Amino acid sequence: MRIGELAGAVGITTRAVRHYHRIGLLPEPPRQSNGYREYTLRDAVELARIRRLTDLGLSLDEVKAAVADDAGKDLVEILAELDADLARQEKEIQERRNRLGSLLQQARQNGQLPAETPVSPALASLFEGMTRAAARLPGPEPAMAAKERELLALLETGAPARERDWLHAMGQGMSADAEAMGRAYAVYARMDALAGAAEDDPRVEETARALVECIPDEAVRAMTAAGGEGGSTAAGGFADALFAEFAPAQAAAVRRAIELFGERAG
Repeated sequence: MRIGELAGAVGITTRAVRHYHRIGLLPEPPRQSNGYREYTLRDAVELARIRRLTDLGLSLDEVKAAVADDAGKDLVEILAELDADLARQEKEIQERRNRLGSLLQQARQNGQLPAETPVSPALASLFEGMTRAAARLPGPEPAMAAKERELLALLETGAPARERDWLHAMGQGMSADAEAMGRAYAVYARMDALAGAAEDDPRVEETARALVECIPDEAVRAMTAAGGEGGSTAAGGFADALFAEFAPAQAAAVRRAIELFGERAG
């Protein structure tokens, strides 16, 4: 039986057979006097077993380890590990589908999704609350509200897992309190009003205190447990880039709010 006939019998390509030879997965028969390799039924049986194992999802290294053990003990262990890995993937896929389903439902209800989508369920709930609050405003949404959403989505994406708890706690706390959301939008309006103000404007201190008052107690506790005032993103180049996005008085208000938050958390 020539290599093309062997490959055809098992349903794979001759290129795959040659690759199995190169990596030592399938023994390579010696060439006959005519220069061709002659394969036996035993070669076809072994090749078929290799295909069945790869169809299960085993890597070629795992298949090689499995077929090298005549007793089949390694194969049982490998299959158990594969089953556990598939179960983990199945769980992850279901979680992803649940998130996608929630996003699609939100899109059908609101006609659109926030530009920051997708985010965690906690932030998604917060953003939904912000959308509802913005719809009740007599005028356009404050620009600072949109900037806040961008920042929260950025922090959640890049922060270590231990530092995301305060974001989620803030989202849950704000979403559960309609009055808190109203206060937050009043602060956004105050921040917008500082766009053309001087850094020593008395409204800077007032706005900073209002910012800190908007943070739910749950978020304060979670942020303190994470190790401070915003974790790894509270200083350095990130902070410089953050403050560069604000007008001088707005940046002064945020800096003062961080100081006040430290006092509150301490």
